[in-house]
Amino acid sequence: MSNHSTSPAASRRLGIDIGGTSIKAGTVNQENEIIGRAAVPTDAGRPWQTVAQDIVKAAQLALQDAGHTEKECLSLGVGCPGTIDAQSGTVVYSNNLHWKDVPLAQALQKAFSLPVHISNDANCATLGEVRAGAAKNCKNVVLLTLGTGVGSGIVLDGRLFEGSGPGGAEFGHTLLVMDGERCTCGRRGCLESYASATALIRQAKKAAETQPNSLLAKLCEGDLSRMDGRIPFTAARSGDAAGQRVVKQYIAYLAAGITNAVNIFRPEMVLLSGGISKEGAYLTDPLEKLVRQNAFGGAASFLPQIRTAALGNDAGIIGAANL
Repeated sequence: MSNHSTSPAASRRLGIDIGGTSIKAGTVNQENEIIGRAAVPTDAGRPWQTVAQDIVKAAQLALQDAGHTEKECLSLGVGCPGTIDAQSGTVVYSNNLHWKDVPLAQALQKAFSLPVHISNDANCATLGEVRAGAAKNCKNVVLLTLGTGVGSGIVLDGRLFEGSGPGGAEFGHTLLVMDGERCTCGRRGCLESYASATALIRQAKKAAETQPNSLLAKLCEGDLSRMDGRIPFTAARSGDAAGQRVVKQYIAYLAAGITNAVNIFRPEMVLLSGGISKEGAYLTDPLEKLVRQNAFGGAASFLPQIRTAALGNDAGIIGAANL
C-alpha cells in the first residue's frame, strides 16, 4: 500500500482512536506501552477532509511527544466508530462522524509514508486488551462494550475477526427477544435494546415511575431524566428492592447474550468495557454464575472467565497500533 522504507531500528507504531469528542493519538513501543501522546477535538460534522488533517496533526504531535520521527515507525493504525471496510481502508458509514464512503486510509497515506490500517473502534479496543490488557496472552476473546449501544470485538486464534467485506462482528445486533423492544438498527429485540447502558436507564426509569418511594426513584431527586447507569447499581447495593430487581433483570439479559457468545465461540475470556463495566465483580460474579448454569455443557464444558477491561481509553490506541 506504500513505498515505506523504515530504518532497521524501526519498532514503534502509531495508534489513533477517533472518539466522539476527541481524536487521541499515541506512539506505542514494542512492549505495547504508550510513550508519546496527543489529543485534538474531533468536532464531528465538519468535512471529513478537515478531520483527516487533524488526525495527521494528532499523529505528528504524538511522535513529537515521544521524541521520535516517522522513520522510526513501522505502521499507522486507526480505530474509527462505524462500519469499516478494513480491506480498502474505507469508512463505509459512521453515524457519530456523519461520514459515508470516506477513503480514510488513502487520505492518510498521502501524509505518511507508513502502511495505514483502519478498523472499527470496538475491534481496536479488543485487540488492545488482548495485546496489553485484561486478556493478555489469550488467543480467543469476545469483548462487549456496554455504552449507548452494545459494541463488540472478537479475537480468534490471536487474530482480529473482521469477517468478509465491511462491517465486522456486531454482536449487539443479535436477537435476544423475538419481536421485542425496537432497536436503533430498525430490528426488534436486539441484545443492544436490553443490555446497553441506554436500555438499563430505560428499565430503571420505568421501575422508578411505578415505585416512587424506592431509593431508585429518590436518587433521581424527583427528576427521572437524571437517571443514569450507576443509580440502579447504587440503589441495589444499598438493599433497595426496586434497584435490585432492575439490576437482576439487566444482568439476566446480559448473561443470555454472553451465553450465546460462549456457545458460538468458546472464548477463554469475555471482556466487558464501557461505563457499566465499572461495577466490577458486582456485575461479573452473577454473570459467571448464570453463564455456568446456561451455557451448553454447563460446568462440564470449557467456561470462560468474565472480566472487565483494564486499559480504559488506552485500549483503542494500543489496539489500533497493533492492526
